[in-house]
Amino acid sequence: MNHPSSTKRSKANIHDSIGNNSTLLDLGYRGVIDLLPCYLSIQNRAMTILFTNENFRKDFGDGTGKPCHQVYKGSSEICSACPVRESFGDKQVHISEENVQLSDGEVAQLIVYSVPVLDMLGNVEAVMEMSTNITKVKKLQQELAFLGQSFAVLSHDMKNMLEGLHGGSYVIEEGLKDGDIALAGRGWDIVKRNIGEISNIAQNILYSAKKRDIKCHKVSPGEILGDVVNLFREKAGTMNITLEYFSDPMLPSVNLDPSSMRRVLSNLIWNALEACKLDKSKDFHSVMVRADFHDRFRCRFEVEDNGAGMDENTVEKIFKEFYSEKGSDGTGLGLFVANKIVREHNGKIEVLSSPGKGSTFRVILAIK
Repeated sequence: MNHPSSTKRSKANIHDSIGNNSTLLDLGYRGVIDLLPCYLSIQNRAMTILFTNENFRKDFGDGTGKPCHQVYKGSSEICSACPVRESFGDKQVHISEENVQLSDGEVAQLIVYSVPVLDMLGNVEAVMEMSTNITKVKKLQQELAFLGQSFAVLSHDMKNMLEGLHGGSYVIEEGLKDGDIALAGRGWDIVKRNIGEISNIAQNILYSAKKRDIKCHKVSPGEILGDVVNLFREKAGTMNITLEYFSDPMLPSVNLDPSSMRRVLSNLIWNALEACKLDKSKDFHSVMVRADFHDRFRCRFEVEDNGAGMDENTVEKIFKEFYSEKGSDGTGLGLFVANKIVREHNGKIEVLSSPGKGSTFRVILAIK
């Protein structure tokens, strides 16, 4: 058993040893700090970075001596809601969520904690900033939210469509039982329409829920356009809507993913037909679809209708996930998916619309 006095001498020797080897102590602390599973930096009042740990340097480079807003966001100005500045002002810990750019160009979402470092007089000498990359967590949250919304959309719409299938099958049975082929044919039209709507919703959910690698090759825009329009001729006829299309024969083949672009055109044509269906102010409705030159270097697909049209406020929202102007008749996925696919092709969609006059959607793509 150790004597109390010898224990005191041992502790004193340890403290003496640490005091005489401050460099080793500093290196020890640095090793621990570098092992922390977060980004750590220390800033002065000028927002200049004085110290960083290994994780910070790995993802942001050596930011020492540079303003933190320049390192995080490539900006020459201090962020409007800077937690570090707030900690300097009130000596409190602050928390915020920030979008930053890593040294490889990737955008990341961080949760940031700013902690004031006080001197012996209680003044804030510096602020330590600790942050964690929550990009994957945010993505998972979005996917879970999307999954929940998808189930809500599916449960409502599938119920309506299954009821339509049930009604159509009943009409078919009655027609066959009575030998009325015309009645059975009308029932089959109902069944086909609901099968098509179920397929459309399912494909949109698959496209929006999963990131897909587009497989581009040279294809004729006019050929794709003709294929899609033919799919909707019967649908347009049952709705008493004229559906026509034009393709410039001089348009060259374009490098794109045929399957994805058919999905885009299907969604835009479907949307145009629904816009005409919603419009009760006209006796005649039409949808015109075109494949044409936009300029020397770009081509465009264009879907024009004389349906209900939209105001500017609505146009700004239509490409958001689950946004729909059709109430219970719309999933809000069609235009979201179309825009997503076009952006994957490095293209864009322009919208021209006016309430009561109709809408024109233009898909603009590079000719390669």
